[in-house]
Amino acid sequence: MLTDNSEELFPIVDEDGLIIGAATRGECHNGSMQLHPVVHLHVFNSKGQLYLQKRPEWKDIQPNKWDTAVGGHIDLGESVEIALKREVHEELGITDFTPKEICNYVFQSDRERELVFIHTTVFDGEIIPSDELDGGRFWEIEEIKEQLGKDVFTPNFENEFEKYILKTL
Repeated sequence: MLTDNSEELFPIVDEDGLIIGAATRGECHNGSMQLHPVVHLHVFNSKGQLYLQKRPEWKDIQPNKWDTAVGGHIDLGESVEIALKREVHEELGITDFTPKEICNYVFQSDRERELVFIHTTVFDGEIIPSDELDGGRFWEIEEIKEQLGKDVFTPNFENEFEKYILKTL
């Protein structure tokens, strides 16, 4: 079975995104609240549907929940743009897309603190979810709204969807 690499090194940043140190995934996800950067890509199709990934049961954070199409950590020494391209290719097999930057914000759960860089794109090509995911599919916006607060989605996705993504529609 796959597992997350708890020894993977992440940059530790301030709220402006400036690197101030480094820590392992395990350290970042153990409640230390060390702020580490991540990228998110919300993938819409031309019909206005939103693609969501299903997190596999082996993930250390929010297993078996539906989540943002692409979400991944920025590696030490990697830019937001390079991390976004890498994660989109790794998770969905997409190499040709045009991201639109929405904003960045700090997300905090009981286990971690992330500086999230949100992007959207419109994509109608083939999506091939990797074995990092438990599949995925396009959802109607109304279908997502009906499931909010019912423990179907990750809290991070729900927060981001309501605060930032709905405003872009």
